[in-house]
Amino acid sequence: MKKKHTILLVNDDGIFSPGLRFLIKICKKIGKVLVVAPEQNQSGMSHAITVDKEIKINKLESSKDYEEYSCSGTPVDCVKIATKKILKKKPDLCISGINHGANYSISTLYSATLHAAVEGTIEGIPSIAISHLDYSSKIDFSSYDNFLENLIRKILSSHLIKGVTLNINIPSITCKDLRGIKVCRQGKGKWIEKINSKKNKFIITGHFESQDKSKDTDIWALDNSFVSVVPIQIDMTDYDYIDNYNDLDDVFQIR
Repeated sequence: MKKKHTILLVNDDGIFSPGLRFLIKICKKIGKVLVVAPEQNQSGMSHAITVDKEIKINKLESSKDYEEYSCSGTPVDCVKIATKKILKKKPDLCISGINHGANYSISTLYSATLHAAVEGTIEGIPSIAISHLDYSSKIDFSSYDNFLENLIRKILSSHLIKGVTLNINIPSITCKDLRGIKVCRQGKGKWIEKINSKKNKFIITGHFESQDKSKDTDIWALDNSFVSVVPIQIDMTDYDYIDNYNDLDDVFQIR
């Protein structure tokens, strides 16, 4: 018999998020599924981990090919505990999502959805993050059922480059209105923040502002009805700086 794939599912919106629930249904059709997700929303936590504090894990469901746990920690904690304490061997794929809200351009730095997948990559697991541009908790994902199932199957049958995480964003349209998929680079942009205060309490809000009109970016792809796929590296070294500015070595010499 053909061996069943094992898929680890995590997210940052919380264990009962509709996006995660939709992904669970798809992945159950593909193989064995382990879900370890935060018990509460952990959006914007990036690569945060819980240090020197107790992390609680609760088993919510268990059957032959399916297990589900809630975690009191961060999304990255979920991956660490899943891989080091729950699973006996590495899964074939780690998927983080489906996130309610965009995680492209500069948001990749803040996204716990993406960084949970990055943690999977660090652990040597082929890993992807999936986000939908709509922030609503009432997104109708149903038109993407076959699309995502086929995408996940193709990723499982291929070999992702070690050290690379795929950051996938879906525009806020139905699947039939998609123009296609674009593998692209991270576009330049920033969040224009507004900080509201009342006495010593603050609330940070804001809106995204694009600073990049190039057609090879995730910004352009999503604005033009494409699913964007950006390969993210763990290595953050700026090699151009090293290659082009060796004359600055003397600046950093301790005499």
